[in-house]
Amino acid sequence: MDVPYDLNSYIRVLKLASTPSTEEFLQVSKIAGAGILLIGFLGFLIYMIMSLLPGVGV
Repeated sequence: MDVPYDLNSYIRVLKLASTPSTEEFLQVSKIAGAGILLIGFLGFLIYMIMSLLPGVGV
């Protein structure tokens, strides 16, 4: 592991990175929020199905 080389690589990436615009940030936030809600809904659906089946689940 070459520490100075690694640090230079990290610095180069940080220099290339830029702050997203408000529009970009809102779009990414909406997509991430929709994904979280979808996964939560699927988990809830699975929980409900498992609780309705006799002898399976809680």
